Amino acid sequence: MRDDEELPASFEAFVLARRGALLRTAFLLTGDAHAADDLVQTALVKVVGRWRRIQADPEPYVRTVLARESVNRWRRRRWREVTTDQLPEAVGREDGTVDRLDLRAALDRLAPRQRAVLVLRYYEDLTEAQTAEVLGIAVGTVKSHARDALARLRLEAVDTVSP
Repeated sequence: MRDDEELPASFEAFVLARRGALLRTAFLLTGDAHAADDLVQTALVKVVGRWRRIQADPEPYVRTVLARESVNRWRRRRWREVTTDQLPEAVGREDGTVDRLDLRAALDRLAPRQRAVLVLRYYEDLTEAQTAEVLGIAVGTVKSHARDALARLRLEAVDTVSP
């Protein structure tokens, strides 16, 4: 799409109607509100050029762009991580519960593709086949990523509630 062209009204209507849902999905994929906003903007920029072809049912295409771009962004940025020799102090709970902050922290520690599988399968409620199609991977890979990610979340939940 050229700079002097106007956006199609259907694209603007889609963005207005679905922006909140796209931001929620992006937030679950990234774990950060600012990164989620950037991810949605990047996805919409990539989608607008193909709008005429996908406008009949844009949701699956946009979801695919979000998930794939999330994984690609992580790959590009992971070298920026800073290691440290001091670990933060662990905060335990007396009541033995795991709250949403613990779950978010555990999700942050998952590999991006595992996180994307969990978000698409359990938040977006996609089937294994739909998740595989969105991420461009095999159904068996979706199953193994989901199994491994859930096992890791369970393990971290046990570690969180253990004294």
